Amino acid sequence: MNATPPPASPPAPPGQPPHAPGAEGARARWALGLTRDKSDTLLLLAAALMVLAPHFLHLPPWISALACATLVWRAAITWRGRRMPPVWLLVPVALAAMAGVYVTYRTLLGRDAGVAMLVLLLTFKLLEMHARRDLFVVTFLSFFVLLTSFLYSQSMPTALWTAAALTVLLTAQQSFQYTGAVPPLRQRLLTTARLTALAAPLALLLFVAFPRIQGPLWGLPSDAAGGKTGLGDTMAPGSLAALAQSDEIAFRVRFEGGDAPPQPLLYWRSIVLGDYDGRTWTRVPRKRGLERLEVAVQTRGAPLRYAVTLEPSNTRWLALLELPGRPPHLPGHRLRDTDELEQFSTEPLTQRVRFTAQAWPEYRLQAGEQPQRMARWLALPDGYNPRTLALARQLRAAASEATDATPLAATAQARPAAGGGRAAAASPAAAPGPSAQQLSQAVLARFRGDNYRYTLEPPLAGRHAVDEFLFDSQAGFCEHYAGAYVVLMRAMGVHARVVTGYQGGERNPLDRVLTVRQSDAHAWAEIWTPAAGWQRVDPTAAVAPERVARNLASALPRPAAFGFGPLLALQDDPGSWLAQLRFGYAALNNSWNQWVLDYNPERQRSFLEELSAAVAGQRAALLALPVAAALALAAWRARRRRRADPLAALYAAFCRQQARHGYARDPAEGPRAYAERLRGMPASAAKHAAMAQFLHLYGMLRYGAGGTESRKASLATLNNLLPLCR
Repeated sequence: MNATPPPASPPAPPGQPPHAPGAEGARARWALGLTRDKSDTLLLLAAALMVLAPHFLHLPPWISALACATLVWRAAITWRGRRMPPVWLLVPVALAAMAGVYVTYRTLLGRDAGVAMLVLLLTFKLLEMHARRDLFVVTFLSFFVLLTSFLYSQSMPTALWTAAALTVLLTAQQSFQYTGAVPPLRQRLLTTARLTALAAPLALLLFVAFPRIQGPLWGLPSDAAGGKTGLGDTMAPGSLAALAQSDEIAFRVRFEGGDAPPQPLLYWRSIVLGDYDGRTWTRVPRKRGLERLEVAVQTRGAPLRYAVTLEPSNTRWLALLELPGRPPHLPGHRLRDTDELEQFSTEPLTQRVRFTAQAWPEYRLQAGEQPQRMARWLALPDGYNPRTLALARQLRAAASEATDATPLAATAQARPAAGGGRAAAASPAAAPGPSAQQLSQAVLARFRGDNYRYTLEPPLAGRHAVDEFLFDSQAGFCEHYAGAYVVLMRAMGVHARVVTGYQGGERNPLDRVLTVRQSDAHAWAEIWTPAAGWQRVDPTAAVAPERVARNLASALPRPAAFGFGPLLALQDDPGSWLAQLRFGYAALNNSWNQWVLDYNPERQRSFLEELSAAVAGQRAALLALPVAAALALAAWRARRRRRADPLAALYAAFCRQQARHGYARDPAEGPRAYAERLRGMPASAAKHAAMAQFLHLYGMLRYGAGGTESRKASLATLNNLLPLCR
């Protein structure tokens, strides 16, 4: 915004009394007894508070408290007309604050430490405003701090708040430009809004058409993705339970045709875990030099095709609907897959990405594989969970008796595994016995029959974690049931492994988008037989079938309502107004992500190609549009030139204002006589002062003489006085 020429005598420093009384005193009375400089400074402080407010959500409490205290201190100085604090006081406080930033973050570099220092720098600069130049330093520093809020969030609420803060900040900057009377705050806000609206079309055109590059214009600091969450490549008791308490969105899915599969089929496969040390499950490492297995996959039917919008997770693993096909194409990422059909990126996913994928719900995986090549899925650690191993022997013996098979107590004993202190349970091929499905049903029947509970807050486990879960607490989350199930199946000689990912998702009936959150994180199991290959088994469904059929919330006890029971019931009802409002916001937020945040070079190229094809047959009309716009602009300028004298227009508007109050001007009445008669109008002193100044200045311009520059400045003053005369 271009600044108007400075006044003959510069204004006093912010927070100090004005240089001249008169009209300035009238404006002070209009501004609740504040001088112009005080009111302008308080407006700048309000804008600074709006700029800093989004950062209070992630800054340490002591920095937020210090920033707020500094703003209050500066507001008190302005309100009471006190002097600024001396430099000898500000310098030690600033140095102590910078030292506090270093102690908190252990560095002065990076996103978090850098933003914290900028916030403190802005607040301390407010205590050092002594000249007009300092006002602009604070204003432009506020612009920069406002921009840094997008390093933490780029959501719609953040964008709307940024627009509001920008409007107030530009209004504060505009207020310091006036040389005469200052319009009311409402008019200044409207002026700023009009200026922003005039700039919006150009900004939109640049956003849509300006060539975009892959990735951001600058490299984000290394800690920019430090707060992102996602599935890890290990699983210990409580790891998924902690993740499931997060309501953050993991990814969104739109299926081709719009209809998603039933909820019990929505298993989003991510990481396969097979190495168990007695407490933690990890991926089975592939030894160097070994060739990858030829994984036999047989599918039936047509694949499901879908598009995924993956949120940043700072992990490398994808979660794809079972059974995934080949690795999809991710712009800017190289994908790999494993023998277990895991798919991952070579670099962490720190940005939102979109890709398309396909899945086969009906499949057979590694059927007919040689059992000796699957021995790694039988290994169990030595010296852990003796009660669980004894239970496995009992369950196998009971299953053998039920099928009239020979007891296989000896074959259920652990035998040494190849290579180093770990044991492998006996293979079913060693002796006839019950099938893997029968043994699986025996374990699931125990989960259903005993008093097992599904909870997000299981007790802490000790050395024998599975023993304590199965026999003592009998309370756990999905990782407890999946882990215990796999240990029991391996102890009974069945190849088994843990799979982690997500299960389910929330369907939005408005845009048919499936939203999968971190709270949908889940763990299940797979068992292998030579005839059927790997088969999915979800032990959690035996204890909490609502978790698979609906969602996590329906499987857990409802928390205390505290008087909000009817509101919670509305939220659970998909047809309620509250659910529809939530779905509408989710659909709007998804559109924001698709068309604003994910407007990458590929989407821009596709959109411009579609736009070019759509207007290919309308070239004549497109060529006529600039001509019509030029003619309209020329007509508008000619009309402006023919318009009445601006001084007469301002005087006519003033007279119309007073006529509405019963003080119409007589045709033969001059401005001086009209001013004498208006003194009898019942109005505030501020309005009388504005009317007197308006008529006096009008008389000087109408009947006096002045240069071109002074006439323009006087017309601007009359235009500013006109709203005060209402």
